[in-house]
Amino acid sequence: MYLFIPAVFLIGYALIALEHPLRLDKSASAILAGVLCWALLALDSGFFLPGAAAGESTTHVVEHSLLEHLADISSILFFLLSAMTIVELIDAHSGFSIITDKVKSTSKVSLLWGMSFLTFFLSAILDNLTTAIVMSALLRKLVKDKEDLWFFASMIVVAANAGGAWSPIGDVTTIMLWIGGQVTTVNIIREVFLPSVANLIVPLGVASLYFRGQVQRPEAEAETANGNGNSHPVTVFEQRLILFLGVGALLFVPVFKNYTHLPPFMGILFGLGILWVVTEFLHGGKIHRSEQKVVAVLRRIDVPSVLFFLGILLAVAALQTGGYLSQLATAMDRAFGNVYIINILIGLLSAVVDNVPLVAGAMGMYPLSTFPPDHDFWELLAYCAGTGGSILIIGSAAGVATMGILKIDFLWYLKRMSLLALLGYFAGVGVYYLVNVVL
Repeated sequence: MYLFIPAVFLIGYALIALEHPLRLDKSASAILAGVLCWALLALDSGFFLPGAAAGESTTHVVEHSLLEHLADISSILFFLLSAMTIVELIDAHSGFSIITDKVKSTSKVSLLWGMSFLTFFLSAILDNLTTAIVMSALLRKLVKDKEDLWFFASMIVVAANAGGAWSPIGDVTTIMLWIGGQVTTVNIIREVFLPSVANLIVPLGVASLYFRGQVQRPEAEAETANGNGNSHPVTVFEQRLILFLGVGALLFVPVFKNYTHLPPFMGILFGLGILWVVTEFLHGGKIHRSEQKVVAVLRRIDVPSVLFFLGILLAVAALQTGGYLSQLATAMDRAFGNVYIINILIGLLSAVVDNVPLVAGAMGMYPLSTFPPDHDFWELLAYCAGTGGSILIIGSAAGVATMGILKIDFLWYLKRMSLLALLGYFAGVGVYYLVNVVL
């Protein structure tokens, strides 16, 4: 039964990729793959799990591991739900129109570069997941054509992951390395910034050669103030207040984490709570404004995308619990032994499985006595693990969230974007090698 679990994972992955040809929702495939992987772990009584004590039952170890992973997965899902609710709440009050009304350019190239670099720097301040959610909401207001919208969103994924890689708070894996002492703030910014810029500029440069023309803007749908067909537009004051509070809530998350040392989802839940109270006071006595309250906004959250996220994370967690990822990391170390090759492969693998267990495996395999803080290995690991997920749409949290919000097809991304992301990935590795080895 040892090979059944990776086989189920690969079959589930294939079903997700073939969602549209098979007409099978990717969330169903992901949930089934996640549950079956854990069920196979629990049923295989002869399989000795890593971390299990002698004589300890497999079922007990699996259950304990599942609950441990569920704590991490739940924190991501609660963060995702809260961020999506805040974004939808801003949208319900037409807050994004304050920004989109100031974007006058309709040139695809100009808009592509502008939105990408905005995402790049915003994700370093917030994080790549939150930034991807916010920018996806903005794109819906700026681009009408589905193909164009998907391409813009795909570049947003690349930009969000690239921006998150050079900031100590921009990506989950960079946060792990930062908290673990493998990298320091000033050094990670100085050493990984240029590779991350190259990771973004190369795909943008290539795309600019053929992605030309004018963007078709969405029609003003009877321009009600919230853009959602609401016949009771909000006031300018309400627009600005909710936009300010919403963006402020997102920006407050890293501050909250830094001072309380609580997980990020607690900070964003705090922000959501503030917005909930404010909107209740704004619209509490107005029956016709019920669609602008948090309770109504929650009904518009894309729950299937959240369940898809759950399924993917469960499946990857099963691979980690079964020891498959650590065995893979050990095999790479024995086969290559070169920090550049190992990190490049970790980045490529992060396009298929979650980068968090891969980075955790590397941190466990190489103690600080082997590679001291700010060593090339850790810096390149932060870059590769952070940006490699852009190669496939489900290779990063930002990609999964954007895929769910804008319904991007897996195969479309593979055909139109994966090669561009791969070029950017290797361009960043090249820049890092040039700066740290050649020069």
